[in-house]
This record gives sequence, structure tokens and C-alpha cells, in this order.
Amino acid sequence: MNNQTKTVAFHTLGCKLNFSETSTIARNLKDNGYQKVEFTDSANVYVINTCSVTANADKECRTIVKNAMKANPEGFVVVVGCYAQLKPQEIAEMEGVDLVLGAAEKFNIAEYLDDINKKEETIVHSCEIEEADFYVGSYSIGDRTRAFLKVQDGCDYKCTYCTIPLARGISRSDTVENVIKNANEIAQKGIKEIVLTGVNIGDYGKGEFGNKKHEHTFLELVQELDQDQVEAIERIRISSIEPNLLKNETIDFVSKSNRFVPHFHIPLQSGSDEILKKMKRRYLSNLYLDRVTKIREVMPNACIGVDVIVGFPGETEELFMETYNFLNELPISYLHVFTYSERDNTEAIEFEGVVDQGERKRRNKMLRILSEKKRQAFYQSQLNSTQKVLWEHDNKEGKMFGFTENYVKVQTDFNPELVNETQIVDLIRINHNGIVEVKIHELELAK
Repeated sequence: MNNQTKTVAFHTLGCKLNFSETSTIARNLKDNGYQKVEFTDSANVYVINTCSVTANADKECRTIVKNAMKANPEGFVVVVGCYAQLKPQEIAEMEGVDLVLGAAEKFNIAEYLDDINKKEETIVHSCEIEEADFYVGSYSIGDRTRAFLKVQDGCDYKCTYCTIPLARGISRSDTVENVIKNANEIAQKGIKEIVLTGVNIGDYGKGEFGNKKHEHTFLELVQELDQDQVEAIERIRISSIEPNLLKNETIDFVSKSNRFVPHFHIPLQSGSDEILKKMKRRYLSNLYLDRVTKIREVMPNACIGVDVIVGFPGETEELFMETYNFLNELPISYLHVFTYSERDNTEAIEFEGVVDQGERKRRNKMLRILSEKKRQAFYQSQLNSTQKVLWEHDNKEGKMFGFTENYVKVQTDFNPELVNETQIVDLIRINHNGIVEVKIHELELAK
């Protein structure tokens, strides 16, 4: 085997952070002589990076292991990620899995691949989560247009529904120097947009080993990335940030920034203060309203996305309607709606007032319909404006797509010369697919 090139295939479940970490693992294996192939190919090694947030983590993982076994029955299957940290034994019992690596081990995957023959019994290397106290910087090239850059990992919050602190450990951060270095590596690949990711990025600055003293604040990181030392990156987007950690100074800075775009994604989870307290969130609805109001004051055309959970234990119809009405009245742009699902080793699993599954689905649907109305209203408000669009590489039935700085999805006729280019356009109309059609400014590329 050592005389020939070994092949490895990857499948990633879950969040942008997982995608950035899979890319880093892939680069590590490439440095160790592995060639990356498609997951449907016959590979020597299959790496599955799992998520614990989805309700069907075990089912999804089983399906993907079966797919790997179909592609190559002799392939060596490695499972890593949040689900692997939380329930390694459950995964070890799945037919076809050879190796399970926890949160501390996944970045040293090459060390565990000396022998990649199928195993009679699954090998598990999963640390106690307290040992996941070091930081590994990573980034992924999602496509040729944007990259996800990890700046922070872990979480010190104790939300009653969440397993992420158990799966990823304490809050810890990359150094500013390393973030800048990674951003420049991304820029050298010709990529124009970076999305900053982490588990709790507003908590950025806690040292590499989770020490509580903040070396730098999130605002200082944003300011450094806005400088000219990160050449060729045109846009930087902030992924999800907690409302209590999104400070006025950061909002003001983004409003005047050269690179940071007017797009915020801010988890709410509930518009009911009673439920927010039961969830042990670190803010109430008034603070959330303040954040949205502040953004609208300084960036009237900003896109504001919201995470919300329905069906949390104790969420009566009346409390759900508090959330619905709160969101309905907020000047936001879209929702990501999650249905509460029970998680082992969380406080909420013991709470009374369990909401019927059918009722959870009904509430989810109500909020998804509201989200569509919000998105359409936001797009409508942007019509007849002039915007910069970064075009992506997908060609779907002769059309190509892109996003404005404030995250309006637009389309035009496919032109390979426009891929990964920024253009100035007028937003004309919303088509039947809910995407905005544009008029291009004399095919001029934006400088």
C-alpha cells in the first residue's frame, strides 16, 4: 500500500465549522500522501465528520457508513466530529466502522492510519471533553467564491437544550496572527469572500487553552481583518453571533467597513422571556430588539437572519404566539427554524410540559411561512437599488447565481467569464422562484 498513492474520501454533516475542519483534515492527509477522491469512489479511507445538532445523527451516520461500504467493502471507515465525541460507543457498534476519533484526536488523524485494513472490532480514541482545551485553526474552500474561516471553538454557555459544550469543550480562540495568516492563504487561492465561523464567535479572544483572559476582543479581530494586510479579499461576512456579544462598537464598525458586509445572523431561539430563562440564554427579548434596532439605525438595508427553536418544553400555545408576534413585528430578513429535540445529558430533557411532536411540526411550519414572507418583503425593499454582486460558479439550466453584499440572491444568464467576479447591477424584479433578476451595468466589473 505504501508504494502506491492512498486515496481518501470525505463526507461532512452539519455546520460551516465542520466543513472548515474537514478541509483542514483533508490538507493534513494530503501532506501524508493521500489523494482526495469523491465519496462515491472506491477509496482506501472514508472519513465521516458528524454533527450532534440534528435529531437523526445516528441514522444519518449509519446511512453514510453504508454508502461507503457500497463504494468499497474493504474501505477503512473513520468517524469523527461532535456525534463521535458524544456517543463513541454507539458509533463503534455500527457495522463497517473501523475507527472513531473524538474532539481532541480528529486533527491527528494521520497518526491513527498506520494500518488501514478492516478491523474485526472498532477502535475508539475519544478523550474526556475536558482534554479538548487546545485550538486548531482551520478553513474550508466551500466553492471557488467563498471560504469558511474558523476563528473560535467550544462554548462556555450552559443552554439547557444544547450538547455542543459536551461535544466541543470550552471556549477557546485562534490568535489574531494565525487568523490573518489563514485569511491570506485563502486570498492567494483567488477567493473573494470569507465567512468567519466558530461555535460562539462573539466570545473570541479567550486564549488557545481556554484561559479566561481575552487576549483580543471580537471587535479587535474585525478591525485587524479590515486592514489592507489581507489583500484580495473583497468581502468578509460574520456568521452567527450571540446578541449579548454583538456590541454597538462592532455594529458601528461594520457600517463603515471596507470589507465587512451588512449581514448579521443573530440567534434568538425564543421571543418569550419565560422560555429564554428556561433555556438559560444570556439575554431577554428587549436586548434582542435593541440589537436589531441598532443595526437598522446605522445600516437600513442590512440583512438580518434569526435562529429560533419551536416546541421547547413548557412552550404553551400562548408562549409560542409571543415568539411569533415578536418576530412578525421585528424588521428582520429571514429565519432558520429548528424543532426542539430531546438530547441526552441536557437539563431540558428532564423538564415538564413536553410539546406534542405534531404540534412542534405545526409551529415549525408557521414560522417557515413567516420566514418566506420576511425574505420576500426584504427582497422587495431592495428592488430598484444598485448593488455589488459576487457571481458563483454553479450553472443551473443556463442560469448563474450570486449574492449582493446584503445577502440578496440574484441570477443572470450563465457566463463563465463572470464566475468569482464582482459586478455592479440594478435589482429589477423577483421571479417565480423567489430570486431577484438584475440588469448588469454594461458588463462592467466592480473594482
